[in-house]
Amino acid sequence: MTNTQKPSYTGHRARIRQKFARGGLDAFLEHEALEFLLTYALPRKDTKPLAWALLKRFGSLGNVLDAPPEKLLEVDGIGPNAAQLIALVRALFSRYARNQINEPVNLSSPAKLIAYCKASLQGYDEEVLELIFLSVRNTIITTKVIASGLIDRVVISPRKIVECALHAKATAIILVHNHPSGDATPSQADVDLTNQTKRAAKIFNIGLHDHIIIGKNNYFSLRAHNLIED
Repeated sequence: MTNTQKPSYTGHRARIRQKFARGGLDAFLEHEALEFLLTYALPRKDTKPLAWALLKRFGSLGNVLDAPPEKLLEVDGIGPNAAQLIALVRALFSRYARNQINEPVNLSSPAKLIAYCKASLQGYDEEVLELIFLSVRNTIITTKVIASGLIDRVVISPRKIVECALHAKATAIILVHNHPSGDATPSQADVDLTNQTKRAAKIFNIGLHDHIIIGKNNYFSLRAHNLIED
């Protein structure tokens, strides 16, 4: 290739940009969406082979976005800039989902709440427990990850949960944690923690609205399944 010749992928990259400008990502296959994303981290490199390599390594676009940067760096050709960009997209999606639930939480049909929980916790390799703190009007004050543990359990006490709620000046809380195994079915320990926390919080007039467990492609609401004591 002479100095006046453009790389062979230049025209293809321009077509991808035009395709996105015309119709967004709806018409994109997974490898095309990932290829397009990588062009912003690797402006002088053909990103199609890298997109396919990432999908082969992790199985799906969602799994690529969920992968921690250190795992992404194990793929030949993915450097710190590309790994950071992928992590940034994941973080922005989580922030966006959180911003979509700034109105009062609808406890009878919590679609936006579930979307936030999925965006926030999917992708962790270990269990993580997050608290959502609610005001008297059921608006979200803030959220906080308060514990992480082994892949099959989170060690946390009801006392610590209540202390965090008091510090946030919350009138109610929602527990959220993930099951990295993929199955969102609660364990007996999950049910026990929920009800022990509810009893402890009640002493301080703090309600416990729900405990939501996020699996790989599903979720489980203890409230909806009548597993929270009255």
